[in-house]
Amino acid sequence: MSATGTRPPGLLPALSAGQAAIEVAGQQLAGAELTEAVGGLARGLAGAGQVGVVAHPNLATLVSVAAVLATGGTAVPLHPQAGPAERAHVLRDAAVDLVLDNPGLTARGPLPAGPPADERPALILYTSGSTGPPKGAVIPRRAIAANLDTVAGLWQWSDADVLAHALPFFHVHGLVFGGLGPLRLGSRLIHSGPYFKPAPGASMYFGVPALWASLSTADLRAMRPARLLVSGAGGLPGRLFDRVEQVCGQRLLNRYAMTETLIITSPRLGDVRSPRSVGPPLPGVQVRLTGSDGPPGPDGSPVREVEIRSPGLFSGYLGRDPVLDPDGWFRTGDLGTWAEDGSLRLLGRKDTDLIKTGGYRVGAGEVEDAVLAHPGVADVAVAGVPDHKLGQRVVAWVVAASPLDQAEMQSFLAARLAPYKRPLEIHLVDSLPRNALGKVQKRQLHQPIAVSDAREGR
Repeated sequence: MSATGTRPPGLLPALSAGQAAIEVAGQQLAGAELTEAVGGLARGLAGAGQVGVVAHPNLATLVSVAAVLATGGTAVPLHPQAGPAERAHVLRDAAVDLVLDNPGLTARGPLPAGPPADERPALILYTSGSTGPPKGAVIPRRAIAANLDTVAGLWQWSDADVLAHALPFFHVHGLVFGGLGPLRLGSRLIHSGPYFKPAPGASMYFGVPALWASLSTADLRAMRPARLLVSGAGGLPGRLFDRVEQVCGQRLLNRYAMTETLIITSPRLGDVRSPRSVGPPLPGVQVRLTGSDGPPGPDGSPVREVEIRSPGLFSGYLGRDPVLDPDGWFRTGDLGTWAEDGSLRLLGRKDTDLIKTGGYRVGAGEVEDAVLAHPGVADVAVAGVPDHKLGQRVVAWVVAASPLDQAEMQSFLAARLAPYKRPLEIHLVDSLPRNALGKVQKRQLHQPIAVSDAREGR
């Protein structure tokens, strides 16, 4: 099955045709055996609408999701470490009929003739609730099919590929692109469980910045034969980008996606790749930047909110008011600016990364880039903290790679940032709070985690 050819009907044609092969944490199923294992599990799901799947990093999880989709049902991935209250909220909110938690895979049976890739929901993926309980993003079958096929064309992703990753199956990156992608496109999948590592014969690797940063030099060298290294789900530090290129001999492909939108932008294989940009919009995806209250970007261009209209868009949040405007546009909440080559540069979230200080507007991403340029900094997060005079003050939380002199750091930043952009406080911390995909949880930064502080006037 080629990356660009017409695919048979159905959401997972490679699985239906017996052309899929998956390996998770050393357990394998391939060809007809995999198809019949999905069919055998699907027999017990007939009539179920919404099925919860506890998304362990194992083979049973991916077989369970495929079985739900094969019956025409909707899979609701459940974080395996979610607390009782969060689990109860998701089960109640999604009206889950039953829950699959490590089901046995011994039964075999024919695969049901599942519905086509239409508007019926395939997944309900719950996003972190910043102002309340998590919301269920309803992902239709047509969105998954359209997005995977478009990405396959851009990356020349086909059944000749072997994809390797260690992404969790309760997130869109690991489940849709890293799980359903191989079952649709026919590429072999090698999932290494909770630990990201080289896989024999892998031609593609999917990761997030925290996973790429976790690899040893020996691991990166072992990945050199792969033709494509993909990063997403978080800002890509320039130092990490350079290290991967130096060791692997190729640059990471940095793409932009959300649970609600799937992949929005990506470089083509032949495009110049950069840690600062996420490529142009995918074919068929429209992106516009709106609003006028953003700060100027590093090159002086305006920073505005990213909005998209796309075949890969979700249907909305389960049980909530519509979030698409009458013309089908979705406000992402991300801040961005256009580069001269037509690629998009992301500068953070509007709710946490747009700092309004003393009448100025500051993008946290620009400040983070400046701090990360210091050789003694291993990691950083910047946010606005309420201030009775300024409205918000710029504050940086820094993980040091070597002893840092606070005065020297302020001098370093003075050469790179306008006075109103410089952090009024620099907190040295042992680590930054991150979620399962390595994204910094900025709302937790205000907790007393600092081990030493410095306050400097501007």
